[in-house]
Amino acid sequence: MMRKPRPAIALLVEASRSYGRDLLRGAALYARTQSDWSLLHQEMTLDTGAPDWLASAGVSGVIARVDTHTIDSLRKLNVPIVDVCCNHKFSGVPQVETDNEVVAQLAFRHLWDRGFRRFAFCGFKFASYSDARLKCFRQLVTDAGCFLSVHESQGKPNRPLTSIERAGIDDVGEMFEWLQTLQRPTGLFVCNDIRGQQVLNACRTAQIAVPDDLGVIGVDDDDAICMLCDPPLSSVRPDAERVGYRAAELLHEMLAGELPHREIEYIAPRSVHERMSTNVVAVEDRELARVCRFIRQHACDGINVATITQFTSLSRRQLERRFRGQLGRTPHQEITAVQLDRVKQLLTETDLTLEEISLKTGYAHKESLSSVFKREISMTPGEFRRQAQRNPPSR
Repeated sequence: MMRKPRPAIALLVEASRSYGRDLLRGAALYARTQSDWSLLHQEMTLDTGAPDWLASAGVSGVIARVDTHTIDSLRKLNVPIVDVCCNHKFSGVPQVETDNEVVAQLAFRHLWDRGFRRFAFCGFKFASYSDARLKCFRQLVTDAGCFLSVHESQGKPNRPLTSIERAGIDDVGEMFEWLQTLQRPTGLFVCNDIRGQQVLNACRTAQIAVPDDLGVIGVDDDDAICMLCDPPLSSVRPDAERVGYRAAELLHEMLAGELPHREIEYIAPRSVHERMSTNVVAVEDRELARVCRFIRQHACDGINVATITQFTSLSRRQLERRFRGQLGRTPHQEITAVQLDRVKQLLTETDLTLEEISLKTGYAHKESLSSVFKREISMTPGEFRRQAQRNPPSR
C-alpha cells in the first residue's frame, strides 16, 4: 500500500522581524506535533513577492503575510490560504492577528501606572495595525478624561505595508517638530518598535529627556531594535508564536474541508517588557524629575544624598519632603533601587563575578552589595542568578 504524500505547506513569512520569526516558530510547532506536513520556506522580507517556485511546487496550502503585491499570485494556486499580515481584507482568506485592543490596553495601563496623565500616539497612517491601536488607545485616554496628541506619517492607502512604513523615514522632520510641542511629562505609545526607534532618535536630537519628560512604549518586543534604542525601548510583547500556531491549526481544518467560523481571529498579547524608556515615575515637579534623572544616570558611580544636594537647588529637607510626598520614598531609597536594578541586570545577562558587579554598581565591597541585595530582594545575589538561569524571560 502506497503511503499518501505529505501535504506541502508554503510559509511566506519574513524572518527579518522578530514577529515573523515567532510566526514561523508557531507554525513549525504545529507541523511537528499535530500534522504530517512538509514545510516550504525561503529567506524573505516583508515586501518580498511570491517566489517563482511557488507555482510549480504543488503546495496544498499557504500561510502568508498576504498583502496587495502577493494576493493575485496566491489566488492562482487555488489552495487554502491563511493571512497573518492582516493589513487588508481579502475575500475568502481568513486571518489570524494580534488583538490590538488588548495591545493598546497594556500600553495605556503601563504608562498610567507610571504616573503619566498626558498621552501621545505616533504611528503609520493607513497601516491597519497602527490605525487599530490608535483607535483603541484614543478611547482609553478619552475614558480616563486625559489629553491625547497624535502624529502619523502621511502614507498612501491601499499600499503594501513596507511602503506605508517607509513614509515614516520621510516624516522625521515633522515628527521632530511635533515632539517638541508635547507638554512634559507625557506618555507616548508608538505603533511598533520600528516607529519607536525613529521617535527615540528624534528625542535625542531634540534633547528631550526619556523617560522623565517622555515615556515611550512600542509594540513587538523586538530585542534587536529595542536594545539598539537609546534608551532601550519598553515594548508590548505579542504572542506571535500563538498566532502562527493558530494559523496552522486553521489551515489544517481548511484542508479537511471545514470552513472558517470567523473571518478574523484575535490572539491576545503576552505582556509588557519594561526597559529604560518607561522606567520612571512621572511627576509634574520638574526639579524632582531632574533629580531623578541625575540619580538614574549616576547611582552606580557611588553618589549619595549629599552629592544630590550639591546638584539641586533644593535643600536636603526640601528634597526629602518632595521625595516622600510625590514618590513615597527617600532619595537614598531611590539610589539603592537604581543600583539594584543594574545589579539584577548584570546577574541575569552576564557571567561577571560579584566583585566585578560591585565595582560597576557603586559598592565598595561585594559584602556590602550582598547585604543590601539580601535585605531588599529577600535572596542572595547567587540565588537570584540561579533562579534567573532556571527561568529565562520567555519569548
